[in-house]
Amino acid sequence: SVPCAPVNISIEEDEPGYLLVSWSNVNFGHYYVVFVKSDDGLEVHCNTSHTPCYFQSDCGFTYFISVFAYNKAGQSPLGDVFNYTTAPCCPGHIRAAAVSGDTLRVTWALVRGAELYGTRAVGGGGEVLCNGTAASCTLSALRCDTISSVGEARGSNASCGSESVATAPCSPEIKNISKEALSVISVHWQSNNKEANYIVTARGGAGLWHCTSSGNSCTLINLPCGLVFSVSAIVRSPVGQSLPSYSVPLEAAPRCPNELMLTQVTQSVTNISWSVGMGAQTYVMMLESPKGQAKCHTLQNYCLLGCGTDYAVSLKAVSETGLTPSCMYQGYSSACCPSGVKLSRLSNNGIRVYWQASDEKINYNTDLHGSKGNFTCTPSSGLSHCSITEIPCGDVYTVVVTPVTDKGPKLAFCPKK
Repeated sequence: SVPCAPVNISIEEDEPGYLLVSWSNVNFGHYYVVFVKSDDGLEVHCNTSHTPCYFQSDCGFTYFISVFAYNKAGQSPLGDVFNYTTAPCCPGHIRAAAVSGDTLRVTWALVRGAELYGTRAVGGGGEVLCNGTAASCTLSALRCDTISSVGEARGSNASCGSESVATAPCSPEIKNISKEALSVISVHWQSNNKEANYIVTARGGAGLWHCTSSGNSCTLINLPCGLVFSVSAIVRSPVGQSLPSYSVPLEAAPRCPNELMLTQVTQSVTNISWSVGMGAQTYVMMLESPKGQAKCHTLQNYCLLGCGTDYAVSLKAVSETGLTPSCMYQGYSSACCPSGVKLSRLSNNGIRVYWQASDEKINYNTDLHGSKGNFTCTPSSGLSHCSITEIPCGDVYTVVVTPVTDKGPKLAFCPKK
């Protein structure tokens, strides 16, 4: 009679790409035929007088396997039909890219037979796993500026190999900002990356300023005075760019006013004014003279002073937080009108004018104004009188004695006689 159906059928994948089908000997079985049909419809068979049979297999397929025994009487009945699914194929076109200092983005092409993908990164003192059904995975909580081994899992206990991928550089930390000169500052940071280029940016109301370095410091130049800046740093390497550092505020000292102007307001009051210094909230004017020191602290851009003194002027423009540059200017003088002006007639066409000088170093002009003409007399240095002759008689004259200054017009408020 025909032999019985083979039993104790086993299927093993000794190595990827080969299936081993084996069974027990059947009484009166002269030879055996194994039929293997894959889930895409392709069928192959193996004809053998032995109990094992080898088949070539592909990854990611399910195979349906049946075994028949034969003798001269014919074919055995159909026994159990077995199915066997091979491990999924290894993903192709794997790409890993650094997203940030602690994150890698891994993508790949979908493969046959895979229901779940497992991605693993090992490096930097730890292991990070990611499982999912999509063809991408984000591995986070990695160390920045570190090389990790990234690989895909295949089946329950097999790996598809790995490749080395570096994470993005670590964010720098600004340690110190120092002023080197006017409009020049140095920024220092902790260098904690390999093969990195640091870029420092100062953001202010007037624009951006940059400096670069591969070390641990760089210098920003031509920073405008009187502005507040936000200073931060980033790192660029062949792998990518780091996240920016925390910003550090920087305030540039106010700008010195461009010019000072001296105007005598009354006989006893002089107004010193100046242009507005960018970034200045208050001003401190210091006056040094032979008579002592004077100081004026004001919110305005002027100070009211007395007359009759030669001043050495220095001005401080003070910011809201107390930053200040020292601004030196040339000396200024303020002359007072003379006192005790007296007149005496020399003749029918001459007048002598006397006065008391406020300072022996000051020279004076004497001006006569009448309906028949105007006349001027400037005495020699140090004298306190002046004679004007050859003036028309029979007229009434107004006499004004004013100090001679090298700046500005004649004082208009000195008393008239």
